[in-house]
Amino acid sequence: MFTSDYKNLTLSFNEFHEIDAKDMPEYDEFCLLELKDGRHTAGKWHPNDYKKNEKVSGSFGRGLADSVPVDEVSKWHSLSRYDLSECLTDEEIDWINLGPEQEDSFSIQIQGFHAFKDGDFPQSEQYCLLIMTDGNLAAGRWDRDSDTEGSFIYASALASYDMDEVWAWTPLSNDAFFDMEVERENEIKHEEELNRNPSTDPVKFKYGTDIDVYYEKALEKLRKNYPWASLNQMKKVSPWEVLPLHGKYVFGRDQGTCFGSRQVDEWEDGTTADEFIDFLCKYTREAVERSNPEKRFKLGPDIAVYLDQAYKKVKKEYRWLNKRMLKKGQQYAIQTINGESEFTVKYPGSDGYSVMDCGSAEEFIERVESDYQNLALRENPVVDSYDVPFGKVEIYGWFLEKYTVCKLKSGDYRVDVQAGNRTTGGNRTFFITPDCFKADTYEEFLDRYQEVVPGCSFGITKEDMLSNEELKRFFGYAKD
Repeated sequence: MFTSDYKNLTLSFNEFHEIDAKDMPEYDEFCLLELKDGRHTAGKWHPNDYKKNEKVSGSFGRGLADSVPVDEVSKWHSLSRYDLSECLTDEEIDWINLGPEQEDSFSIQIQGFHAFKDGDFPQSEQYCLLIMTDGNLAAGRWDRDSDTEGSFIYASALASYDMDEVWAWTPLSNDAFFDMEVERENEIKHEEELNRNPSTDPVKFKYGTDIDVYYEKALEKLRKNYPWASLNQMKKVSPWEVLPLHGKYVFGRDQGTCFGSRQVDEWEDGTTADEFIDFLCKYTREAVERSNPEKRFKLGPDIAVYLDQAYKKVKKEYRWLNKRMLKKGQQYAIQTINGESEFTVKYPGSDGYSVMDCGSAEEFIERVESDYQNLALRENPVVDSYDVPFGKVEIYGWFLEKYTVCKLKSGDYRVDVQAGNRTTGGNRTFFITPDCFKADTYEEFLDRYQEVVPGCSFGITKEDMLSNEELKRFFGYAKD
């Protein structure tokens, strides 16, 4: 490791080039920059094609969406062409010239270096000059993960230098990004100061600052129409709290923190305690309605009764499904959670059960049916497939990417459809029910088929399929 004393080290940059002289660095060369307003920063040179109009154009890139236009720069000095390794192994050296000193030439001196090993860290968003552990010079913006962790971002796509790559660092001039970060942190500190002793509006908080008092008063009203209502049912939807905000208590929902700042969704639909209580009644009514135990558990407390109904219904079409297969999928139960009976599900590989939000026995059974259907298809291997040809198919900004008909080991068929747009994509699988194959003609089969995989949704119509003899043969409606 280097033995030079970075705390007393000065770097003198003596080989600046003038932008006005069109004396520019190589493409992608990292440079120290003096701006026209006297500040100093750094960046990689990315030129435009300025030779045709004889005007220098381009920018110095510093990171993702972070660059300095060349018309804001007066001078540049290469950082890429220097290796300080030999100098830094001499503990007596405290001054290093970058290029020879010349009389009347422009130069600047940068000092005040820090090191992570001393527990020194830049401020968030501070742009710094770096001496790397390999002796090279670089620069980057400090991206703080915590008070003692982070990295220096130096190029687009969030390319960064890790802490263990940097021997010493020192801040360059403040810029808009850093100033915004300082302003944001000051706002956070000011908010924290205001919220140490929040004031209380006596009209809005007539019943005090315990949120449960307001929930209980709303509960009394709800029970007039929903006698089974409970606080736990009401709090199934994102609960409201009494929170400090801007120096006063408010009714709000804590949305967590964003860049260190606490986010509160404040209730602003009224000004009195009783108005908030009426709001709570409306806000929680649907959750209470969906918690009616007579509707949800009308088949009794035994989960096997509900699962048996789902299994029998799925078995009619997914004939190969058996109860041995069900052990590989989700497991279900009726459990008491916070004093309430709930349908719960445990996914393969998970540690425990989670609550299923089902408002009726029928809804729960339908969800189990869907899970059983997907499990049945996973347990029925594909023995042959046919990729249906198509051109450019666009529906509401989504483009068809795959349309594959699969023959399963049981002799049944499924269809795998994939589509996407510029940023995302999705897949769906459709089981072609045995009822479709009871058709006497291929055309009648397609009518039934398109009720399962509608052409209006996926761009392949009945007419497209009628003309495809290979597909007709794959479905068994054409003889070789």
